[in-house]
Amino acid sequence: MDVLHTVVAIALAILLIIRFKVDPVISLILSSLYLGLAGGVGLEGTVTAVTGGFGEIMAEVGLLIGFGVLIGALLQATGAFRALVELIARRVGGRLPYAMAAALATIFPSIYVDVQVVLASPMARQAAPVVHPRRGLPLLAGAIGIGIFAGYVFVVPGLAAVAVAGLLEVPLGTYLLFGAPIGLATALITTALFKVLLKAGWWNEAADIDEDEVEHPAHAGHASYVAAGEAIHETGHVTGTSDADDLVPESARSLPLLLRLSPILVPLVLIATGAFTELAGVSNDVLAFLGNANIALFIGLLIAFLLARRTLGGDRTEEALSAGFRTTGEILLITGIGGSLGAVIKATGLDKTLAGLFSADSGAPVVLSILLAWFIAAVLHFAIGSVSVGAITAAGIIAPVVASTGVDPVVIGLAIASGAMFALHVNSNFFWMFKSLLGLSTQGALKTLTLATSLGALVSLPMVLLVGLVA
Repeated sequence: MDVLHTVVAIALAILLIIRFKVDPVISLILSSLYLGLAGGVGLEGTVTAVTGGFGEIMAEVGLLIGFGVLIGALLQATGAFRALVELIARRVGGRLPYAMAAALATIFPSIYVDVQVVLASPMARQAAPVVHPRRGLPLLAGAIGIGIFAGYVFVVPGLAAVAVAGLLEVPLGTYLLFGAPIGLATALITTALFKVLLKAGWWNEAADIDEDEVEHPAHAGHASYVAAGEAIHETGHVTGTSDADDLVPESARSLPLLLRLSPILVPLVLIATGAFTELAGVSNDVLAFLGNANIALFIGLLIAFLLARRTLGGDRTEEALSAGFRTTGEILLITGIGGSLGAVIKATGLDKTLAGLFSADSGAPVVLSILLAWFIAAVLHFAIGSVSVGAITAAGIIAPVVASTGVDPVVIGLAIASGAMFALHVNSNFFWMFKSLLGLSTQGALKTLTLATSLGALVSLPMVLLVGLVA
């Protein structure tokens, strides 16, 4: 019965979100309450599981998510992302799709995905004719889509990556060591495969582009960013517009790019150093302290804050931080409720039942466990329409049984990350923002974003399987 009640609880959450448009936070809480009460946990036990699970995951990742979002908000305000894209456009020319996919996946995973697409889409629209007269826009659109989500799920401090690692109790340094190479390879390989499909006639410019709709009405507040797109000439050079200059003060634009990117680069170096030294057995208290993900991200936040105060002034820095705080609230709630769901599942005793699905007496239990984790995350994301909610819900379901599978938790986390990217489509708010900002028709968005994320999920799966077999 515990399996049946869990299926009903998950189906209830999906039905509420899709059919009745109930917010995921409310839907997941209702599902957790149903599962606890129907599963025999009892009134008091259900409340204890829901609140306790929320608190446990917040202790693991609450600060990490908050710090990551705030760093992203300050980087956006200081124009660091736009400066990097300008540099890439000047240096790489026709290889811009690969460069943008790589940059989005590895350098800016802390920036919330909506902000990333808002900032990247004007460059893509202007650079498209340089990349290819007809296929430039879809190629850049696909590269942006897979780059954003490969970083989001595989690369710390991507919010989905942090949440999944926290739910599965995987050290962020370990997740970064395995996830970052997979994320980068997924972004580049998927972009290359997508380019092959475009050459084969996948794109129909007449039907797949909607030039009349530059921006979806629901996101009209981002008009200032869209208006700030740079013009790229046939030589591949970028010329900033006056609107772009108005958005970022000269004091910020005059800083060296490496310094402007340091709020992300420094934490990544600290976390990676801590993980490598621990694996090599040469760690000490100082390295462990600085390599702690909470401390490393706080150092990055402190650097971002100081740079913003110096270049933007107090008022604009506070505006950026306020925007980051607003974004943080919903993310923390959804992540915490993922922990609540996992705690309720554990309280029902379902962990023992599910453990049987993740283990086998013969055959390839590691492969089966990875495929099952991937499949659960893919189905949840496809139904719910949110990569983060799908990944968090899958991790919440699987977390109670990870120890009994015999598979390294980081491998299960990477499998969830891979599956959670699969087929981002029309039930996602991001889909419509992506469509509008890039000037695509619905069919065009399906041919770019949905296909690219589906390819990314399939491309990354063999890499996760390989890690599982050798780890």
